[in-house]
Amino acid sequence: MATATEYSGPEDEVVRAEESKLRRHLGVWGLTAIGFSNIVGSGWLFASMYAAQIAGPAALLAWVAAGILCALVALVIVELGASRPEAGGTVRWPLYASGRLVGSVIGVSALLSVGATSAELTAIVQYAGHYLPWVYKDGSLTWSGVLLAVVLSVILTALNWYGVRLFGRVNNTLTIIKIAVPTLTVVALIASGFHAANLTGHGGFAPYGYGAVLSALAGGGIVYSVNGFQAPVDFSGEARDPRRTVPLAVLGSITLAVLLYLALQLAFLGAVPETLLGHGWHGVDLDSPFGELAVALNLQLVAAMLYADAVISPGGSAYVGIAIDARHTYALAKNRLLPRPIMVVDRRSGVPRRALLLNLVVVIVFLLPFGGWQHIVSVMGDLYLLLYAAAAVAAGVFRVVEPERLSGWVPGLRVIAPLSFVLASEFIYWSGWHDLRIALPLTLAGVPLFVALWRTDRSAPLLTELRRGAWLVAYLLTLTLLSGLGSFAGANLLPAPYDSIVVALVALVVFPVAVRSGVPRSRRPERATAGGRGPR
Repeated sequence: MATATEYSGPEDEVVRAEESKLRRHLGVWGLTAIGFSNIVGSGWLFASMYAAQIAGPAALLAWVAAGILCALVALVIVELGASRPEAGGTVRWPLYASGRLVGSVIGVSALLSVGATSAELTAIVQYAGHYLPWVYKDGSLTWSGVLLAVVLSVILTALNWYGVRLFGRVNNTLTIIKIAVPTLTVVALIASGFHAANLTGHGGFAPYGYGAVLSALAGGGIVYSVNGFQAPVDFSGEARDPRRTVPLAVLGSITLAVLLYLALQLAFLGAVPETLLGHGWHGVDLDSPFGELAVALNLQLVAAMLYADAVISPGGSAYVGIAIDARHTYALAKNRLLPRPIMVVDRRSGVPRRALLLNLVVVIVFLLPFGGWQHIVSVMGDLYLLLYAAAAVAAGVFRVVEPERLSGWVPGLRVIAPLSFVLASEFIYWSGWHDLRIALPLTLAGVPLFVALWRTDRSAPLLTELRRGAWLVAYLLTLTLLSGLGSFAGANLLPAPYDSIVVALVALVVFPVAVRSGVPRSRRPERATAGGRGPR
């Protein structure tokens, strides 16, 4: 296995020296606020309507299901964050567990996912166009809008510049706003115009059948609205008592977000006027769902808050995104995927400032309105989903190789790790062919990068590294093929739900191969006999 000790040497002393400069100032609330802010962006303004269009009032069940599914995936993240706390850990664990090829491919996906932060900044300027019409025209940013987005990225980077304590305080304030505005919206809508009959009329509670609940998980964007919970783990190297605080923060941020989304969904379902339901829930199509409902109910103050929060919510997500990206870039430099000087941590602030500056440059490049560029940037947010799959494999490897280091937070890792891998695979697949046909091939740029780096850093024989990481290349190619054949914007040659079933079966086959590839032959447990069992 590609463990930390296998990659040891004089340079690892440098890594430990830089890691020691990080400031452990974040507690449970600070980490939970980071997770919540990363989960809840501007999407809350639309997700309730899209879910209702697909499943009607039964969309409430879809939010509960999404919370449970994401919590199951998060349990692996929780275990790794508690037992192996490290800044940017989500891009370090794949290297430790599966070697440099997997580390390179996952590293490229993490680096490219910086584009998601650019997309959030674009969203801020787009919503600001409600007040400043000269920044957004004909479906794209104007040059003035690009300049405004660049200024915002510089400001958010500057707020990250002076230490994690300041970052935590600013994010805590933004999180309070991000909780307060949706909560006030829920209260105002329920108090002013809640129609309980909407929950059972117009076709009943599940007008399109309970199967539509599953469709809403992916097609309604529900799963993706609850994603982003890995953020506290990437700050585990800057957390107080990470064995306790990281698990509480990850699970707490999911719980808080799901409760908020449930309340918003209920308020939306009850506030839709009966005149809009003539064609059922399929026919409800509003440009600004909560804003238009607030205006219809003469809640002008609520409408004004909603338009303001449409700028603040993605702003909070972009603020956290810039901080997470810096931890990823810092970790990629530790992995030697990027030049080592980038991982230098400022001694006074405890912030990897060079990583911040590099990310600022990348964000600005992604903001430039090249032809067709914005579509590519928009799909980059899907790339972080690969971190979930790689983390599940890493947990499976560590369970076999170093069971003594497990935190004890997640019993039954033998079952939970493969289940997490299956769910992560489904999350990736549900992104749809429209995105995956670009996103997955882009990550394979990590393969030639691995070959180039191996020529100067031969930590292990080339064939050994290829054996460890071949599963990921085959896995990505298979997902791309299934996506092209499947029902999520693909050719529909493999219709629903059979396409999702096939993805699950493929994941169940790939997972043990991936784990076995990461475990040294000398450490692999013997086949079960009457006299013994493998680790839990």
